[in-house]
Amino acid sequence: MNILNSSIEFLKGIGPTRFRVMQDELKIFNYNDLINYFPIRYIDRTRFYNLNDLPRSTSEIQLTGKIINCSIKKQFKRKILIAELESNNQKINLVWFRGYKWVIDKLKINEKYVVFGKLNWFKNTPSLVHPEFVLQHLFIKEKQLKIYPLYSIPEELVSKGITQKVFRNSIENLFFKITNNLVETIPDYIIRKYNLISRNIALSNIHFPKNHDILNKSIYRLKFEELFFFQIKLIRNKRIKKDKIKGLVFKKVGYYFNKFYKNNLSFDLTKDQKRAIKEIRYDMATGKHMNRLLQGDVGSGKTIVAFMTSLIAIDNNFQACLMAPTEILAIQHYKSIKKSSQNLNLNISLLTGSTKKKEREEINIELKNGNINLIVGTHTLIEEKIIFKNLGLAIIDEQHRFGVAQRSRLWKKNLIPPHILIMSATPIPRTLSMTLYGDVDISSIKELPPGRKKIKTYLRSDSKRLNVFKFISSQIKKGRQIYIVYPLIEESKKMDYKDLMDGFESISRYFPLPKFRISIVHGRMKSKDKDYEMERFVNGKTQIMVATTVIEVGVNVPNASVILIESAERFGLSQLHQLRGRVGRGDHQSYCILMSSNQLSDDSKKRLNTMVEYSDGFKIADVDLKLRGPGDVSGTKQSGLIKFKIVDILGDQELIKTTRELAIEILNKDPELLNKNNLNLNRVYKSIYKGEKNIWNYIS
Repeated sequence: MNILNSSIEFLKGIGPTRFRVMQDELKIFNYNDLINYFPIRYIDRTRFYNLNDLPRSTSEIQLTGKIINCSIKKQFKRKILIAELESNNQKINLVWFRGYKWVIDKLKINEKYVVFGKLNWFKNTPSLVHPEFVLQHLFIKEKQLKIYPLYSIPEELVSKGITQKVFRNSIENLFFKITNNLVETIPDYIIRKYNLISRNIALSNIHFPKNHDILNKSIYRLKFEELFFFQIKLIRNKRIKKDKIKGLVFKKVGYYFNKFYKNNLSFDLTKDQKRAIKEIRYDMATGKHMNRLLQGDVGSGKTIVAFMTSLIAIDNNFQACLMAPTEILAIQHYKSIKKSSQNLNLNISLLTGSTKKKEREEINIELKNGNINLIVGTHTLIEEKIIFKNLGLAIIDEQHRFGVAQRSRLWKKNLIPPHILIMSATPIPRTLSMTLYGDVDISSIKELPPGRKKIKTYLRSDSKRLNVFKFISSQIKKGRQIYIVYPLIEESKKMDYKDLMDGFESISRYFPLPKFRISIVHGRMKSKDKDYEMERFVNGKTQIMVATTVIEVGVNVPNASVILIESAERFGLSQLHQLRGRVGRGDHQSYCILMSSNQLSDDSKKRLNTMVEYSDGFKIADVDLKLRGPGDVSGTKQSGLIKFKIVDILGDQELIKTTRELAIEILNKDPELLNKNNLNLNRVYKSIYKGEKNIWNYIS
């Protein structure tokens, strides 16, 4: 057996209990999984900072100096410890809010220390909060002047004793066992051509970098590898689809489509909507299998395009379905479509987890005999007992919320796969489209319907909170509703939950019962409780919705006029734009207020000012790409559809292009990867995607 397939259960520092948690939380089962679990960022402890030249951003720094004062002070009814460190005639405060009794016993006045911690700025005064410290004469340069990796470790693991140190030590112990078993994955001719370091050296230095230069080379090598194999998969999938899958032919645009267009459409379609419909009609009429992404900004009119697409299927005597990621969104689609289709005499049904048993049975019968023309639902549509007579079109809203296996079960509802239309409200820069959707055709709706009022966006600091609350109160008096959103970031669930509940209490004090009614929604709630609170807000029974980002997609409340986003600097641009899209859906003027701390890094300022300046989601996506740039090692490594281990799809554009061109060149010469030089490449490719069928094999 290959040693890399060995279980990590008996690796030093792991054990059965930790192994079970690592399985459940991180999907780490064996040595190979662990060695390929890469750091999310690094702490640089290779240098000492000068107090005259500190960075203005909140970053980790290392200092050396003498403790000249140490005292306990009272601040906001609690005791804190403040120690003064002097270095080169400059001073900085070291602050502890808890555990200070242990600290005060350890710190000695007039002794020299090496301290390390996160730099904080308040009113232009720097401080280090809860820093690590060690006596200077005990500081061992060889052991401690290092670049330290930081891993994403959920709280469940930390509670079992898997700290950053334990995790690092486990990987270090693993390296001693497997150094001689790490085989090269990329052929020599590619390594030479692109001047790549070996995989062994790259894996060693991604976890334990000797210096910045070798770390950068290691990151580049592993990104190259991940992208290269992904590009091979993407290109092969597209070619297999082209050769293998034939589509249903929808030649006719008939009664339902024409009647809707002439009688039911109360507004003119935008040029982008018309172009999208034309592209879709062409796909479905040619006999090719349509697999098209319809991407458009919030409120751009994707749903009406999707509905008109379903009418083409119905005109050709086929059924259509629309699958949404949440019950609330499915209900909203259903109500919107029912309203739009009055006088068409269509049989349109709704199927969700809440549908009663008797009604569900009736829907099953009607679907099976072909009496239902269009069904809107959630993942319940993919259940085996749901049988269509002749499904011709599957519309999937926010596809990234469904796994490949789920989607394939929907596609297998017909002997000949139905045409696929994917809707997404997350605009993707043109340069990224081929990376994310290499085997998907794309229609973009950039133009908003005429008459839409631009959402006014403002950036406000904590010091202006009272003014913001007064403004919110004035909007509620006008009969409007309000969203107040808090961040929820995986690495700090408990702290974020506390922030949300503290915020809820503060808001409840300012907006008390019975004059104001508030809903609260967060990730710890059961689905039925979440849906209940959402429903209350949607139906106008509450005026304020306090929530985490669970409201990012799917809630349509035309009466909501203000969204207040707390700690806005902690959100990405795309997420901020999606949240802003929760308002501006009615006739009244809407507002987005970005609340932030008084001290912002330059990057945060640029990001938030982009939101103030631009309302076009495609423009924001392009700015996001430029802001993050190719050097953003710790940037977000997920695309919605694809989650990479180390690649940053926004920052690694040149590498994406390079690996795509290389993959095309190789597959043009050797489509099956059977040439002598590519045999190992073929073996590695199969091992990477073992068990992951081509999605077109799923539906054939």
